Amino acid sequence: MDGMNHSTVSEFVFLGLTNSWEIQPFLFVFSFLFYLAGMMGNLVIVFTVILDAHLHSPMYFLLANLSVVDMSFCSIVAPKMICDIFKKHKAISFCGCITQIFFSHAVGGAEMVLLIAMAFDRYVAICKPLHYLTIMSPRKCLYFSVTSWIVGFIHSLVQLVFVVDLPFCGPNVLDSFYCDLPRLLRLACTDTQDLEFMVTVNSGLISVGSFVLLVISYIFILFTVWKQSSSGSFKALSTLSAHITVVVLFFGPLMFFYTWPSPTSHLDKYLAVFDAFITPFLNPVIYTFRNKEMKVAMKRLYSHLGHYRKIL
Repeated sequence: MDGMNHSTVSEFVFLGLTNSWEIQPFLFVFSFLFYLAGMMGNLVIVFTVILDAHLHSPMYFLLANLSVVDMSFCSIVAPKMICDIFKKHKAISFCGCITQIFFSHAVGGAEMVLLIAMAFDRYVAICKPLHYLTIMSPRKCLYFSVTSWIVGFIHSLVQLVFVVDLPFCGPNVLDSFYCDLPRLLRLACTDTQDLEFMVTVNSGLISVGSFVLLVISYIFILFTVWKQSSSGSFKALSTLSAHITVVVLFFGPLMFFYTWPSPTSHLDKYLAVFDAFITPFLNPVIYTFRNKEMKVAMKRLYSHLGHYRKIL
């Protein structure tokens, strides 16, 4: 066993979501449309924030960064799954599997930090409005953006540095449609209990801890909004409800992945579909329909594009 390394297994085979060929066309249409809609919706947010000067504020800068993260996350998993739907042999190379795990954890870690930054932004805007532009300076916003990616990459590296040299000498079937760390560890030809515990601590406790921190911060912000009687309270409450919805959509499946006690549960596959396809689609929908400024900016951008088309 000591002489073996990961070169014994050159690829991993996915079982996918289902073996039923009757469901495959529906699954293909569903995943393709949600992936396309999610990418288009997030691209619209990014370009609207960049091109509309009225949205050059800290909140929308962080929102555009969240859209970039969402596009990155769904692009790590979705294209491979869509291409594999009609294949009988759904395989990924060892290096491809490790790469997929690395970037999914890196992007997931970056999104955690961004959601915390967005909560801090709302806290300052509501609880310290007179100091908002001073505290949330362009430099601070850039710091949040860069830090989110640094934290994400460190979070991912800490886990994978112990995984790449594990011996994989036989079993290579993953009951999933993508590579995830807990399932991969169970295929190793050695005792991985310590590593599985480390993954639970690193991913599970970090996600639960971040979620609890966000819940506490939003409760404090909501209490502040409740005490206010100004006309801006309704607008603040509407913005907060969008943020809270996105937090729940992101952390719900994530906490299940790394804290659920049963390793044989198939529910995590369907929650992964929710994370990879539905959440990136819902985020721009939530922020667009619950945000009047974003809707007005999109209409303004659309009218400008129509004006340029007439000129050309």
